[in-house]
Amino acid sequence: MLENNSSSGLIQLTDQEFKTLVNFVHSKYGINLIKKRVLIEGRLSQTLHQKGFTSFRQYIEFLQADRTGAEMTNFLNKITTNHSYFARENEHFDYLANTVLPYMERTRGNRHDLRIWSAGCSAGQEAYNIAMTIDQYFGPKKFQWDTTILATDISMDVLHRAKAAIYPENNLTNVPPIWKRKYFKLQPNGEYQVCDKIRKEVVFKPLNLMEPFYFAKPFDIIFCRNVMIYFDTPTTDRLIEKFYNVTAPGGYLFIGHSEVVNKELTKYHYVRPAIYQRKE
Repeated sequence: MLENNSSSGLIQLTDQEFKTLVNFVHSKYGINLIKKRVLIEGRLSQTLHQKGFTSFRQYIEFLQADRTGAEMTNFLNKITTNHSYFARENEHFDYLANTVLPYMERTRGNRHDLRIWSAGCSAGQEAYNIAMTIDQYFGPKKFQWDTTILATDISMDVLHRAKAAIYPENNLTNVPPIWKRKYFKLQPNGEYQVCDKIRKEVVFKPLNLMEPFYFAKPFDIIFCRNVMIYFDTPTTDRLIEKFYNVTAPGGYLFIGHSEVVNKELTKYHYVRPAIYQRKE
């Protein structure tokens, strides 16, 4: 197989290079690239040219040797889709407001503390959406509650964008006008920034879901939506178990509608499509 079609064209993966790359990314990040060969060649060829590489073998060696993680972040940004927007799968936020938060208020009211995790938060829209939903629900009583949201992702690039909290107008298409006025500030360039009140509710940190994670206290609410679409079934099963182990009794897990939890294996109780609960 040719490694390079031209000095500026597509650089192709050899079978061995593809196997090496697939195994490396799967072992480190759980992402299954077995069906992404053409996508990798198409999206990474320009990167290889820019770095002066003539084969994927050179690039893979560079990727494995990079201790800063910068190139892996670039690689992951190229091969995954960090496409998100506000009010995505909005029925989840409706269920959060109408069912989960009233339940949490009844059962956690003695401590006025909710532990919330947005895992695989991408550029932050989901985490801020959760914060807005909580703010809207509690209203004047919000000051009595600690509802700080932990938002994590493996990509430092999206975490930087999430902390800046500035989004193009098309990210707000599904946001109610009253929320748009209340929770966003129009910028001179026509983009919108999440207001300070909501930004202070979210803490962003890097975290690789494939590595062991430990927390001082279990979570009442976990969102991990449209992340596991990149994982194979065994990896998904292991991650769901890890989530269960850090979910408080009565706590909820939200996943993407295109994702599947093995109901025969999981200890979570199925509530409705893409929503699960750890029983009391």
